[in-house]
Amino acid sequence: MKIVTHSGYFHTDDLLAVATLLLKYPEAEVIRSRDEEVIESADIVVDVGQKYDASSMRFDHHQPSGAGVRDNGIPYASFGLVWKEFGEEVAGGKDEAKIIEDKLIVAVDATDNGVDLYTLLFKNTREYSLGDFFYSFVGEAETLEDLDKVFFEVLSLAKDLLRREIESAKRTADDWREVLKIYDESANKEIIILPANKHWKKILIPTETLFVISPRPDGQWGARAVPKAINSFELKSPFPASWAGLKGGDLSSVSGVSDAVFCHRDRWLANAKTKEGAIALAKIALEN
Repeated sequence: MKIVTHSGYFHTDDLLAVATLLLKYPEAEVIRSRDEEVIESADIVVDVGQKYDASSMRFDHHQPSGAGVRDNGIPYASFGLVWKEFGEEVAGGKDEAKIIEDKLIVAVDATDNGVDLYTLLFKNTREYSLGDFFYSFVGEAETLEDLDKVFFEVLSLAKDLLRREIESAKRTADDWREVLKIYDESANKEIIILPANKHWKKILIPTETLFVISPRPDGQWGARAVPKAINSFELKSPFPASWAGLKGGDLSSVSGVSDAVFCHRDRWLANAKTKEGAIALAKIALEN
């Protein structure tokens, strides 16, 4: 199995597309070239060749017509094209593949296609990106041989990243199924009690649930206020304003919960020493 991608400078798109293919075909040979004969001889071509045809294993998006657009308007780049073909198999399931698509791949494809995802609020200030991390390895590399050496060095990191994200996606998908079961079986849908810290937002945000109770690593129990939307700080029902920033005896006195420990000043989290205390904090918040 021979995989060909372009030589020269690399980007997150082609790097992760090749990494995905190597998880599918771990014994494949990877060649970096722009030579037409080399490209034609490949079993799989990624991010070069001006052709997208999954049936013949051609995954480029630079042709004038592009390679398709998602329902949300973000066009596919090579990473997304490869993932669309192999993601479900590589990730181990449809839910897992979709988690990685939404979390990682869509943003990479958008950036590679020149689509802005954010509006900057502060001049000359933006988040440090995955592309910044990968490009930091380029250093003083100038020749094609130098860049090939760096590419294969970073490719190993890219494969490790994908493996970790796949394992994370599996845990998340398992959490979703467990949280949904707990929600369906709960008599009180406004306060959901979880046996451990789980990924619950996708399942519970669309429901009537207002607070989520779960144990914390320090032995305490937390009550979390549910936001109105994914990636939103606006809460359906924040904890009372009089609790904001209080802790210990001050919070116990105001809330009436003897083992109350702390309430975040932004009123999205309140902790107690026991599960019963955390539930009591949530119930009192519902009444205010």
